Parts: sequence; structure tokens; C-alpha cells
Amino acid sequence: MTGEVETPLALPLRQVLDEKAAKRLERALSVQTVAELLAHLPRRYAKRGERTRIADLVEDEYATVVATVISCESNPMRNRRGSLTRAVIGDGHDTLQLTFFNQPWRANELVPGAVGMFSGKVGRYGTNLQLTQPDYRLLADDEDAVAAAADWGAGRLLPIYPATAKLRTWDIAEQVQLVLERVPELPDPVPERLRHERGELSFDAAVRAIHQPANEQQVVAAQQSLRFTEALELQTVIAQQRASTRARVATARIRASDGLTARFDAALPFALTGDQQRVGETIAHDLAADAPMYRMLQGEVGSGKTLVAVRAMLQVAESGGQSALLAPTEVLAGQHLRSIQHTLGPELTRQLGVRLLTGSLGRRERQRTMLDLVTGDAKIVVGTHALLSEGVEFADLGLVVVDEQHRFGVEQREMLRRKGGAADPHTLVLTATPIPRTVAMTVFGDLEVSTLRELPAGRGEIESFVVATSEHPGWLGRVWQRTAEEIGRGRQAFVVCPAIDPAEVRAEAGEGRPIANVVEVLEYLQRLPEFARMRLAPLHGAMDAAEKDAMMREFAAGDIDLLVATTVIEVGVNVPNASVMVVLDADRFGVSQLHQLRGRVGRGEHSGLALLVTGAPPGSLARERLDAVAATLDGFVLAERDLELRSEGDVLGTAQSGGASSLRLLRVTRDTDIIAAARAEAERIVAADPTLAEHPALRDAVARLGSGEREHLQMG
Repeated sequence: MTGEVETPLALPLRQVLDEKAAKRLERALSVQTVAELLAHLPRRYAKRGERTRIADLVEDEYATVVATVISCESNPMRNRRGSLTRAVIGDGHDTLQLTFFNQPWRANELVPGAVGMFSGKVGRYGTNLQLTQPDYRLLADDEDAVAAAADWGAGRLLPIYPATAKLRTWDIAEQVQLVLERVPELPDPVPERLRHERGELSFDAAVRAIHQPANEQQVVAAQQSLRFTEALELQTVIAQQRASTRARVATARIRASDGLTARFDAALPFALTGDQQRVGETIAHDLAADAPMYRMLQGEVGSGKTLVAVRAMLQVAESGGQSALLAPTEVLAGQHLRSIQHTLGPELTRQLGVRLLTGSLGRRERQRTMLDLVTGDAKIVVGTHALLSEGVEFADLGLVVVDEQHRFGVEQREMLRRKGGAADPHTLVLTATPIPRTVAMTVFGDLEVSTLRELPAGRGEIESFVVATSEHPGWLGRVWQRTAEEIGRGRQAFVVCPAIDPAEVRAEAGEGRPIANVVEVLEYLQRLPEFARMRLAPLHGAMDAAEKDAMMREFAAGDIDLLVATTVIEVGVNVPNASVMVVLDADRFGVSQLHQLRGRVGRGEHSGLALLVTGAPPGSLARERLDAVAATLDGFVLAERDLELRSEGDVLGTAQSGGASSLRLLRVTRDTDIIAAARAEAERIVAADPTLAEHPALRDAVARLGSGEREHLQMG
């Protein structure tokens, strides 16, 4: 090894392994450094004599099984030249077929009774699972032979790594062993005092134990130590971000006792809920400080988040400041504009110069809006990414409201923040997706979190049902009859599809697999006699912004009875007269998405009906998710249940940027206490040592977090 580096973890693999091995690892696993390879952890361990459960294999995934050869034979192929070798392996309960083309010599190796590790992509031949052209390594049947033939697993548990078609689990294990033999002791990001207090292995001992454990107890101890290491690294990034935020300066926006907010409250035709009053006072206090507010407002669908945001905008306007509401789509921006105008009333709307700025705005109207922003005449603007455009400037941007903030990247939010001038604007993030506490601590730790649970009085109930067409094909006809009945009573309905047209379906899933799409479903419904005299229309992302907005206006005005749409109607659409939500192929949507969609109905005096249509078989994970949605209207209960049913990678990934989760061993459903303890320690460390000068190993670990991980953990 050559070259000086601060830590062995930063060493390029090319300095530790030979060039060929390093290139293979980079191509197959996208790892280039010692730290990246050692972070590629075994997903399980095999013991001598253990057989992997074949019943747990998943079709189309790469898998490695430890199993016994039951039979193997090689025969000429009937319809073409060459031979076909088929072997059957088993785990004592189920069997798996191995298939090799033109490799008859395999039958000499795969003799009945032989034990091996078999690796490949799981496919299906008829009703049976199979591996085609798999890689394998035979394991001798006694201890001494195992030690001689498989040095990488001799006398120990055998690590089974996530592998690829070109890099097998035993190849990865051999390279990891070489790296661990060649690097010196790995520095520990966790202070020695803290490690001792917690009774945990050092980082070096934990990494070596998790890759080369002598027994299961070592695995457990290593995992516990590495979970806390991971939690402390993540929480340190968040603690530094919070410290940076507190060091910034904002203009205090003090609410006047007889100002715009008081005037607005006095004119409200209804009383604020207790939650709205409580959260409103918290936000008012934040806005009156000279440090920028960074607060997330989470609330059930229909809990009144927009009303709370409007009151905050009024407080900013009282001091001459401006507010910008950033929405992810033009449809949603238009909905927000109309909602704010309706909430404020004509007089306040004019006084505050409420404006809209989107990409489809005409040139003259766009220039007028930009002029009103730079002069300060527009105190409230609602917009899309167009607000981030060059040339859009504010006279005194005091508050940024971000709706459904996981749809915006950190850089985009930062661009809008910088338009505020010398002082930072306050930031209020709105989300209708309830965030479990552990996710809030892990992903949104730099945000203070407020919650609206109460729903305003006068809303109708929502009933939810799973329509299982795999068991009851005739039920779909009843869905359309029930929908037509509701429309016949003067109500309106949504039908949601996962795709827009047949071409999209074919591109996504291949020929022969029907997926509901807007074009075909609309044509089908228009032919049904139940809808013969009703007004049906499409709404989807491929339509231009003006067309989408016009369609939503017509639907809101009652000129359209049934809207066949994609998830563009998921958030923010407010049509109190809509009472039916039919979601086709509902198993293709996430739990939170279904909860959002369901929240589009029952928003007025009429009860809502949500029908989740699925062909997913009973007992499947997809069906379990749908049953969970139908069982409760409590979004916070669903958020916790969603975490249990989905991988943390999915949950954390979509929470901010849609990327992959940075979590390896830490699990937000299980490790609440570890995350909370790491958060407290990180706060203490950063408060005493902001640059981590006295904690070089922790400083280096935080620096190694890639831009993807940092984007998950930073707000601005």
C-alpha cells in the first residue's frame, strides 16, 4: 500500500487489492474504498449442515442457497443440438431445480448427497422454481475438509452477502477477508468513553466480527455496536445542521394584537380547532424570533394545514414581509391559490396582492407578477418550480411554505431561501403524510415538528373496502353500479389508475399483464349503461397545465360527474361534493398514497366511500397493506403500520428525495431507543465541539457520508 491517508477506511481498494479484483468490485457493487466495501454487510449467515429455506426464495431476485444435491442427470436436447443437465437440490422441505445448457460434466460434480452453495437468479419453469446456469461452490461434509476447501468460512459461520450475477457471495467474502487482513485497526467514530459506558465492541472489533463471526453471539454484539455507530453518525450530521440553522439571522415578524391576523380570525365563520390554535401560537412565537424558523407541520388529510399556513402568512405581511408557497405541480398550485383566495376573502386577497407564478403563465401576466414581487406589492405568491427561476426576486421574503416537501430537493429549497435577501426567511413545511417519531428523528431531525390531529366539525365519514377481484371477479361490476348510484344522488366520483395509457402499461410491465390506465378505463366506463347520461373526463400528468387546471375547475364546479385520473389528484384537491374514490390496481400504490387518495372524498357534508380494487391474492404483502388501509382512518396508525410492512429504505427514501436509504443496520421500527440516545449524544458533542476537531474519527465518518445521504438529512 502506498500514499498517506487520514484513515484506512478512506483507502482506495486499488491500493489494498489487486487491480482486477478492485475493478470487479467497483463494476458489480459500485464500491471504490475500504469503507464502502466493509459497509457491504452480510444479509445472513449459514452454518455447516444448515439448509436455506427454498420456500423463502423470491422470483426474479438473485439468491444464494445452501442445499443438498438430490439428483442430477444430463440428456441430449430434443429439438436442437446440445445437452441439457438438470439437478434437483433440497433443504429437507422443498426442492429447487438447477439447469445447465451444454455442460454435461456438471453431472460428475453434482452427485447426490453433495452439499453446496448455489447462487443465481431465481426463475420459474412451469410450477417449479429454478436457477439457470447458477454458480456454485461445493462444501465438503466434514470439519477438516471445510477448513481446507473453504478458507473464507473455515470453522466459522459462513457470511452470505447480497451478490450479483457477476460477483458471487463467496467472491465478495474472499475480498473482504483480504481487506481485513491488510488494513490496520479501524478508528472508532464513537468516543471511547461512550463505547465503554454502553458496553459495546469497538468499531474495529465490530466490523471484523460482523464479516468473520465465530458464533452467533459475536454477530449480535457486532450489530448492536454498528447500529449505534450508524445512529451517531447520522445524528451528528443533523446536529451540525441544527447548529448552523440557529446561527443564521432572520427578521422577526411580530404579530400585532389588532393586525391582519386578528382581523382575519374575527371574520372566520367557524372556530379554530384546539390543534390549530395550539400550533398557530407555536408558529407565531417562532416567527417573532430573530433566528429562522424551520418547522414541519404534519396533519391528517383535511385537518386544516393550509389555514394554519395562511395565518402565518398574515403575521409576516403585518410587518411588510412576503410569503411564498412552493407547490410540486401546477394543478396543486392552482388549488392552493383558490383555497387561499377563498379563505382570505375578496378584500384581503386584493390588499395582500395574492399572485400565482407557474411555468405556463402568459408572458404579460408573468412579468406583472414578477414586478409585484420585486416591489413588494405582492405579499403572498403561490407557485411551482417557476418561483426558483432566474429573475424572480422578492422585496422582503419573510416566509417560505413548502407543500409536500419530499418532492423538492435540498438545492431547490436553498435557491428559494436565498431569494430572501440578507436575512433568512422562516420556513414552514407542510405534509399530509404522517411521519412516525423515529423517522422524524432520523430524516427530519433538523426540523421542529408540529401535528394537527383534530378534524374540523361537519365533515362526513369515510368508509373503506378492499374489492378483491381475484376471489370475487363479479364485484367489479358492483363497484361501477355503486359509483353510478352516488352520482345519481348528485355526488361526484374519482377513479384512479396507476397508468395513463396502454403504451405506458406495456413499457412498464410487458405485454399480457393488464394494468388499469386512464385511456382504456375511461373508454370502458363511457360504454357502460350506468354512465350513459353522465359527464366523464380524464385528468393526468401528460395533459398540459392549462388543460389540467381547466378540468379541475370544471370538476370543482360540478360540471363533471366522474374524473378518471392518475395520482395528480393525490394531494390538495378539494371538492366537497366528491363522495366516491375508486382506486384500480390499488396494490400498486403505497399505504400513504392510498390514505392521501382516500382523503379526496368525504370533505363536505356527505359521507365518503373508498373502494380499493385489487387482484392481489389473500395472504400477500400487497393485500396486507390494503387491508391495513381499509381497517383505519388514522393516518398516524397507518404510518407506523407502513413502517412495519415496508423496508426502511423505501420509507426513508421517499421521505425526502426518492433516493435509496443510507441506513444499513439501523431500523427505525426497532431502534427507537438507540436513535434517541444517539441524538442526545450528538447534540452534546456538537455543542462542545462544533467542528469535531476533538473527534477526528467521527468527523471523518460524517465527511464520508455521500451527497445522497446528506440530502436525506438536510433541510436547507
